[in-house]
Amino acid sequence: MNLRKAIPAAALLAMTITVTACGAQGDGQKTGGEAPKQVTMNEQQAIDRAEEIIHRAVDGMSPQPTLERMGHAPVGACIARDDHGPDDRVQVTVIYKLTGVPGSEAQNLVRQARDAWLKQGYKYNTSGEVDWSSPFPTVYMRTEPDDFWMDAVTGVMDRAKGEGVASLKVTSPCFLPPGKASGATAADPAALETPKADDPAARRALGHSSRIYDALRVGSAPTQPGEGLSTVQDESGTSVHHTWSTEPLPEDETVRALARAQAYFQSAGWNVHHMPTLEGIPAVVARHPEEGTIAQVAASTTGAVRVAVTTPVNEPVSADI
Repeated sequence: MNLRKAIPAAALLAMTITVTACGAQGDGQKTGGEAPKQVTMNEQQAIDRAEEIIHRAVDGMSPQPTLERMGHAPVGACIARDDHGPDDRVQVTVIYKLTGVPGSEAQNLVRQARDAWLKQGYKYNTSGEVDWSSPFPTVYMRTEPDDFWMDAVTGVMDRAKGEGVASLKVTSPCFLPPGKASGATAADPAALETPKADDPAARRALGHSSRIYDALRVGSAPTQPGEGLSTVQDESGTSVHHTWSTEPLPEDETVRALARAQAYFQSAGWNVHHMPTLEGIPAVVARHPEEGTIAQVAASTTGAVRVAVTTPVNEPVSADI
């Protein structure tokens, strides 16, 4: 099934720009066996840097759009990582929809974002080739040397008129808040906690993980440091995360397992999308249309398939734009 034909344009674009907890790049720092970067910052520093990257793309745009903040909690657990780092590392994701300009300008705004980021010396995550005729042209880039990842995406809402909507997203590298790095025990705004056994959100996350396990049809690996069930709290709300890994697989079996996961999500009515990864095999990212639960199934550098399920504790996040 063609994912882009199967999902309404507005729903797919909304899902693309609201995957705030799943960091498509994983940790984003580990290639060719190199040790991952140990990044230390606090949440506000990460948010400020993400906002700076957004404004470097937007401030010079013509026509000048209005930034409409999107997404759930900007600070979330660092998940789908490959280096088994400390449990309490987190990531920041900031997402804006560009509004207040004609829909016909949407693609032009994405081009302007790309040009502004290139002028700042930021780099492509891909070859730089963008199929501007596709339903959702997307520019994937990163900053150097601090390794924030960003994308600019536009979706066609009205083919007859050539009108669409554009968004910008910036995701920080995984980082260890200073209090955690120094061994302090005081809780920070994104402290990880263990959910109670009877927590409805925890049961929901575990139930989804179980069904994904059945769909993958491969064995699971022993729980690694940084995996398992946790709760993330910040000023925007609370989410439950469940992360786990399969046993290492050959590349061809990894591709088949991801295809089985995709087929499961589609049959169960989830909205499904692909996200690029450093490993070259696109991650499958799915969003439950009613709960707001987001699941990521991605290949890792170890050969394992990593699964991350994130579900809001309170009311679901809307999928509408």
